[in-house]
Amino acid sequence: MYNRTELFAKALARFIPGLLIISAILFGTAGTMKFWNAWLFICVLFIPMLFVMIYLVIRDPELLIKRLNAREKEKTQRKVILFTSLIFLTGFIIAGLDFRLHWSKVPVTLVLISSIMELTGYILFFIVMRQNSYASRVVEIQEKQKVIDTGLYSLVRHPMYFASILMFLFMPLLLGSFYALLPLLIFPLQMILRIKNEEEVLEKGLEGYIEYKKKVKYKVFPFLW
Repeated sequence: MYNRTELFAKALARFIPGLLIISAILFGTAGTMKFWNAWLFICVLFIPMLFVMIYLVIRDPELLIKRLNAREKEKTQRKVILFTSLIFLTGFIIAGLDFRLHWSKVPVTLVLISSIMELTGYILFFIVMRQNSYASRVVEIQEKQKVIDTGLYSLVRHPMYFASILMFLFMPLLLGSFYALLPLLIFPLQMILRIKNEEEVLEKGLEGYIEYKKKVKYKVFPFLW
Protein backbone atom coordinates (compact mmCIF):
# COMPACT_ATOMS: atom_id res chain seq x y z
CA MET A 1 0.00 0.00 0.00
CA TYR A 2 1.44 3.37 -1.03
CA ASN A 3 1.49 6.30 1.36
CA ARG A 4 -0.01 8.81 -1.05
CA THR A 5 0.68 11.79 1.20
CA GLU A 6 4.41 11.04 1.28
CA LEU A 7 4.43 10.32 -2.45
CA PHE A 8 2.69 13.62 -3.21
CA ALA A 9 5.18 15.46 -1.01
CA LYS A 10 8.07 13.77 -2.84
CA ALA A 11 6.58 14.73 -6.21
CA LEU A 12 6.10 18.33 -5.08
CA ALA A 13 9.73 18.37 -3.93
CA ARG A 14 10.66 17.80 -7.59
CA PHE A 15 7.92 19.95 -9.10
CA ILE A 16 8.35 23.18 -7.11
CA PRO A 17 12.16 23.59 -7.52
CA GLY A 18 11.82 22.95 -11.26
CA LEU A 19 9.12 25.60 -11.52
CA LEU A 20 11.12 28.11 -9.48
CA ILE A 21 14.39 27.53 -11.35
CA ILE A 22 12.82 27.86 -14.81
CA SER A 23 10.87 30.94 -13.69
CA ALA A 24 14.01 32.52 -12.25
CA ILE A 25 15.94 31.95 -15.48
CA LEU A 26 13.19 33.27 -17.74
CA PHE A 27 12.22 36.35 -15.73
CA GLY A 28 15.79 36.98 -14.59
CA THR A 29 17.24 37.08 -18.10
CA ALA A 30 14.23 39.05 -19.34
CA GLY A 31 14.80 41.58 -16.55
CA THR A 32 11.07 41.90 -15.87
CA MET A 33 8.05 40.02 -14.61
CA LYS A 34 6.13 41.39 -17.61
CA PHE A 35 7.53 38.64 -19.83
CA TRP A 36 4.04 37.47 -20.83
CA ASN A 37 5.31 34.60 -22.99
CA ALA A 38 6.97 33.12 -19.92
CA TRP A 39 3.72 33.33 -17.95
CA LEU A 40 1.92 31.58 -20.81
CA PHE A 41 4.60 28.88 -20.97
CA ILE A 42 4.38 28.26 -17.23
CA CYS A 43 0.58 27.95 -17.39
CA VAL A 44 0.61 25.67 -20.45
CA LEU A 45 3.25 23.32 -19.04
CA PHE A 46 3.16 23.38 -15.26
CA ILE A 47 -0.60 23.52 -14.61
CA PRO A 48 -1.29 20.32 -16.65
CA MET A 49 1.80 18.77 -15.06
CA LEU A 50 0.38 19.43 -11.59
CA PHE A 51 -2.98 17.87 -12.49
CA VAL A 52 -1.25 14.80 -13.97
CA MET A 53 0.84 14.47 -10.83
CA ILE A 54 -2.28 14.56 -8.64
CA TYR A 55 -3.98 12.03 -10.94
CA LEU A 56 -1.04 9.62 -10.69
CA VAL A 57 -0.88 9.95 -6.90
CA ILE A 58 -4.53 8.91 -6.71
CA ARG A 59 -4.87 6.44 -9.59
CA ASP A 60 -1.40 5.08 -10.40
CA PRO A 61 1.16 5.75 -7.65
CA GLU A 62 3.46 2.99 -8.92
CA LEU A 63 3.86 4.75 -12.26
CA LEU A 64 4.57 8.05 -10.50
CA ILE A 65 7.30 6.35 -8.47
CA LYS A 66 8.89 5.14 -11.71
CA ARG A 67 8.70 8.64 -13.18
CA LEU A 68 10.36 10.08 -10.08
CA ASN A 69 13.26 7.65 -10.44
CA ALA A 70 15.77 9.79 -12.33
CA ARG A 71 18.93 7.80 -11.58
CA GLU A 72 20.06 6.78 -15.04
CA LYS A 73 22.25 3.66 -15.05
CA GLU A 74 23.42 3.75 -18.66
CA LYS A 75 26.58 5.85 -19.12
CA THR A 76 25.55 6.89 -22.64
CA GLN A 77 22.16 8.05 -21.38
CA ARG A 78 23.72 10.11 -18.58
CA LYS A 79 25.78 12.01 -21.15
CA VAL A 80 22.73 12.57 -23.35
CA ILE A 81 20.66 13.84 -20.41
CA LEU A 82 23.43 16.23 -19.29
CA PHE A 83 23.88 17.68 -22.77
CA THR A 84 20.10 17.96 -23.24
CA SER A 85 19.81 19.88 -19.97
CA LEU A 86 22.45 22.34 -21.19
CA ILE A 87 20.53 22.79 -24.46
CA PHE A 88 17.32 23.68 -22.61
CA LEU A 89 19.14 25.98 -20.21
CA THR A 90 20.63 27.79 -23.20
CA GLY A 91 17.21 28.02 -24.84
CA PHE A 92 15.62 29.56 -21.74
CA ILE A 93 18.44 32.09 -21.36
CA ILE A 94 18.25 33.14 -25.01
CA ALA A 95 14.45 33.48 -24.83
CA GLY A 96 14.70 35.80 -21.83
CA LEU A 97 17.45 37.89 -23.40
CA ASP A 98 15.50 38.01 -26.66
CA PHE A 99 12.51 39.52 -24.83
CA ARG A 100 14.75 42.06 -23.05
CA LEU A 101 16.80 43.10 -26.11
CA HIS A 102 14.11 42.64 -28.78
CA TRP A 103 16.21 40.41 -31.05
CA SER A 104 13.22 38.79 -32.74
CA LYS A 105 9.45 39.09 -32.77
CA VAL A 106 7.25 36.01 -33.04
CA PRO A 107 3.70 36.85 -34.22
CA VAL A 108 1.09 36.44 -31.49
CA THR A 109 -0.82 33.98 -33.70
CA LEU A 110 2.26 31.74 -33.94
CA VAL A 111 2.78 32.01 -30.18
CA LEU A 112 -0.79 30.83 -29.57
CA ILE A 113 -0.44 27.99 -32.09
CA SER A 114 2.80 26.98 -30.37
CA SER A 115 1.03 26.95 -27.00
CA ILE A 116 -1.59 24.58 -28.42
CA MET A 117 1.14 22.32 -29.83
CA GLU A 118 2.97 22.41 -26.49
CA LEU A 119 -0.18 21.33 -24.67
CA THR A 120 -0.88 18.69 -27.33
CA GLY A 121 2.61 17.28 -26.81
CA TYR A 122 2.06 17.01 -23.06
CA ILE A 123 -1.33 15.36 -23.55
CA LEU A 124 0.33 12.79 -25.83
CA PHE A 125 3.01 12.37 -23.17
CA PHE A 126 0.33 11.57 -20.60
CA ILE A 127 -1.47 9.17 -22.97
CA VAL A 128 1.78 7.28 -23.48
CA MET A 129 2.23 6.95 -19.72
CA ARG A 130 -1.29 5.54 -19.41
CA GLN A 131 -0.75 3.08 -22.26
CA ASN A 132 2.65 1.93 -20.99
CA SER A 133 2.95 1.47 -17.25
CA TYR A 134 6.67 0.64 -17.74
CA ALA A 135 7.37 4.20 -18.95
CA SER A 136 10.24 5.00 -16.61
CA ARG A 137 12.41 8.09 -16.98
CA VAL A 138 15.51 5.91 -17.21
CA VAL A 139 16.54 3.24 -19.68
CA GLU A 140 16.12 -0.10 -17.90
CA ILE A 141 14.40 -3.46 -18.09
CA GLN A 142 11.87 -3.73 -15.28
CA GLU A 143 10.73 -6.86 -13.50
CA LYS A 144 8.01 -8.70 -15.47
CA GLN A 145 8.16 -6.03 -18.17
CA LYS A 146 6.32 -6.85 -21.40
CA VAL A 147 6.39 -5.37 -24.89
CA ILE A 148 3.58 -2.84 -25.41
CA ASP A 149 2.37 -2.92 -29.02
CA THR A 150 -1.09 -1.32 -28.78
CA GLY A 151 -2.33 2.28 -28.86
CA LEU A 152 0.34 4.76 -29.92
CA TYR A 153 2.90 1.96 -29.72
CA SER A 154 1.24 0.34 -32.72
CA LEU A 155 2.25 3.41 -34.78
CA VAL A 156 5.79 4.12 -33.57
CA ARG A 157 8.15 2.38 -31.14
CA HIS A 158 8.90 5.53 -29.12
CA PRO A 159 5.77 7.72 -28.96
CA MET A 160 7.00 9.41 -25.77
CA TYR A 161 9.97 10.79 -27.66
CA PHE A 162 7.65 12.04 -30.39
CA ALA A 163 5.68 13.92 -27.72
CA SER A 164 8.89 15.30 -26.22
CA ILE A 165 10.22 16.55 -29.56
CA LEU A 166 6.85 18.17 -30.29
CA MET A 167 6.86 19.96 -26.95
CA PHE A 168 10.43 21.18 -26.99
CA LEU A 169 10.57 22.39 -30.59
CA PHE A 170 7.51 24.59 -30.08
CA MET A 171 8.68 25.82 -26.68
CA PRO A 172 10.97 28.62 -28.02
CA LEU A 173 8.20 29.96 -30.27
CA LEU A 174 5.79 29.92 -27.33
CA LEU A 175 8.39 31.97 -25.46
CA GLY A 176 8.40 34.43 -28.36
CA SER A 177 11.94 33.81 -29.61
CA PHE A 178 13.16 32.58 -32.98
CA TYR A 179 16.75 32.63 -31.73
CA ALA A 180 15.97 30.31 -28.82
CA LEU A 181 14.87 27.74 -31.39
CA LEU A 182 18.45 27.33 -32.66
CA PRO A 183 19.88 25.32 -29.71
CA LEU A 184 16.64 23.34 -29.43
CA LEU A 185 17.12 22.06 -32.98
CA ILE A 186 19.87 19.86 -31.56
CA PHE A 187 17.34 18.06 -29.35
CA PRO A 188 16.08 15.62 -32.03
CA LEU A 189 19.71 14.62 -32.67
CA GLN A 190 20.11 13.90 -28.98
CA MET A 191 17.00 11.74 -29.12
CA ILE A 192 18.55 9.70 -31.93
CA LEU A 193 21.49 8.83 -29.66
CA ARG A 194 19.18 8.01 -26.75
CA ILE A 195 16.93 5.81 -28.90
CA LYS A 196 19.90 3.94 -30.39
CA ASN A 197 21.22 3.06 -26.94
CA GLU A 198 17.76 2.29 -25.56
CA GLU A 199 16.93 -0.13 -28.37
CA GLU A 200 20.22 -1.95 -27.82
CA VAL A 201 19.26 -2.44 -24.16
CA LEU A 202 15.71 -3.57 -25.03
CA GLU A 203 16.87 -6.00 -27.72
CA LYS A 204 19.20 -7.70 -25.26
CA GLY A 205 16.93 -7.78 -22.23
CA LEU A 206 13.26 -7.57 -23.25
CA GLU A 207 11.70 -10.72 -24.66
CA GLY A 208 9.78 -10.12 -27.89
CA TYR A 209 11.26 -6.70 -28.62
CA ILE A 210 13.08 -7.84 -31.78
CA GLU A 211 9.80 -9.21 -33.14
CA TYR A 212 8.09 -5.94 -32.17
CA LYS A 213 10.67 -3.98 -34.19
CA LYS A 214 9.80 -6.03 -37.25
CA LYS A 215 6.10 -5.35 -36.68
CA VAL A 216 6.40 -1.60 -36.02
CA LYS A 217 9.04 -0.22 -38.37
CA TYR A 218 8.96 3.46 -37.43
CA LYS A 219 10.84 4.69 -34.37
CA VAL A 220 9.40 8.15 -33.73
CA PHE A 221 7.73 9.70 -36.77
CA PRO A 222 4.99 7.67 -38.55
CA PHE A 223 5.86 6.90 -42.19
CA LEU A 224 9.15 8.82 -41.89
CA TRP A 225 11.56 7.34 -39.30
